[in-house]
Amino acid sequence: MPVSFLRQEIAAAAARMIAEDGLDYSTAKRKAVKMLMGQSAPPRGNILPDNDEIETEVREYQALFMGDSQPARLEQLRRVALAVMERLERFQPYLTGPVWNGTAGEHSDIALQCFADSSKDVEIFLINGGIAYEAGERPDFRGRGKVEALYFTWDGEGVMLSIYDSHALRGALRPGPDGRPERGDRRAVLRLLGDIE
Repeated sequence: MPVSFLRQEIAAAAARMIAEDGLDYSTAKRKAVKMLMGQSAPPRGNILPDNDEIETEVREYQALFMGDSQPARLEQLRRVALAVMERLERFQPYLTGPVWNGTAGEHSDIALQCFADSSKDVEIFLINGGIAYEAGERPDFRGRGKVEALYFTWDGEGVMLSIYDSHALRGALRPGPDGRPERGDRRAVLRLLGDIE
């Protein structure tokens, strides 16, 4: 089997698992390799598709099999994200992940990043607002290990709020390798929803 064909098959299988089961990209890739190649160790060579290839496959899968439900689900998640962002405005929240890039589905949570002087300020704000949360960690988008994260529910949707110091915002606003922004503020989300020009 040619490498390019196998790479495409892994991307398509991973995309189906992401769209149908809500798996993260890393887990979906691992399961796709095991399903198609019968091995759990990462394959050698240039067989594994990158996340951009898988995202393209997720979009195609959603358009083909979820075209009647995914757009409404995405809008719902973006509207809930907007409500959370408005509430957390003082902490400079940005939407990222599948809800931002348009590939969110039935199992997707809302991924937010905020840029604050102190993570304790964010926690106190949530406590004072009567919002129960669990503390944990998320990968740092800068590749520097982990950052503090708070997990809570808003209008029945799961929210993952990663907390960065305010100095990290400058780097966050750089476009990704493909030239597209990897996150957006409240105004950017309003534009995605078509609420402003």
